Amino acid sequence: MPLPPDQVFYVTPAQIKDWRDRDEAVIVDVREDNEWQEAHIPGAILMPLSTFDADGIPDTEGKHLVFHCRSGRRCGMAAEKAVASGYKGVIKRMEGGFLAWSAAGYDSEKG
Repeated sequence: MPLPPDQVFYVTPAQIKDWRDRDEAVIVDVREDNEWQEAHIPGAILMPLSTFDADGIPDTEGKHLVFHCRSGRRCGMAAEKAVASGYKGVIKRMEGGFLAWSAAGYDSEKG
């Protein structure tokens, strides 16, 4: 199922960092727990794709909802699941995923 072009967008890690720094984003990490333990974006929420349930998407009122994974593929699958289950809000996907975030030198934390 193709994602609606007016509902799911790619956004750069730089834009997401800017939103996060201004507390304007809810960042959902759809990688698995072992990947999260190795490193993750501070303030992100873990919702692994293997157990992803759109009903668990946190309230994003007034903020950007951002999905990310390792390289950008699984966050698309999570967006598909969210849209298929009736999620009506806009979803941003991080271009290049956590690999791009790390390559840009942005902060991360372990555990």
